[in-house]
Amino acid sequence: MGMPAIHHRRWTTTEVRPLLEESHRWPRYELIDGELIVTPSPGVAHQVAVVEVVFIVKTYFKEHGVGIPLSSPADLELVPDSITQPDVFVLDPDSVADDVEFPTWADFKRLLLAVEIISPSSVRIDRIMKRDFYLDAGVPEYWIVDLDARIIERWTQGRESPEVCRDSLEWLPENEWVPLTIDVPKLFETIRAKSRRPKER
Repeated sequence: MGMPAIHHRRWTTTEVRPLLEESHRWPRYELIDGELIVTPSPGVAHQVAVVEVVFIVKTYFKEHGVGIPLSSPADLELVPDSITQPDVFVLDPDSVADDVEFPTWADFKRLLLAVEIISPSSVRIDRIMKRDFYLDAGVPEYWIVDLDARIIERWTQGRESPEVCRDSLEWLPENEWVPLTIDVPKLFETIRAKSRRPKER
């Protein structure tokens, strides 16, 4: 999720990095094609969705593959003059040189997956700007989680339209043999249930 900054001018990473250092966690700043994207503090359902998606992906990679599932904040620099912070993402550990013992965000140049939890204010950013950015940057999978429509839009390299997942999503990461299968209705029901205030006993 996110919205463009009010001032319409071209920003640079040199200008954005001090903002990142000052903000700590929120608001979240990103830079794509010279446009500064500012994300306010998210809502409860958004954060519950982030936790649930991370849990699903992390469980899969723990059992079946090599990848590092994380959530923002993160100052990724997949291409020069850009800074992005996907809601959920999977780092490709093979993209870091073997002699780097403790890599920084800048050392990771490739993701296996990027996920954004969409909000009404972020439709253009998530569905167009970030979609184009991540696919152009070589990210093989980009998912948009739509909490209102209860769907996951799955974008992959070479497709002109997304796969709209209402019932299930099956993802086979590169060099893996066992796919990750997500029960989409179950995911959204879990998000809905955990976003509500627990009933008093």
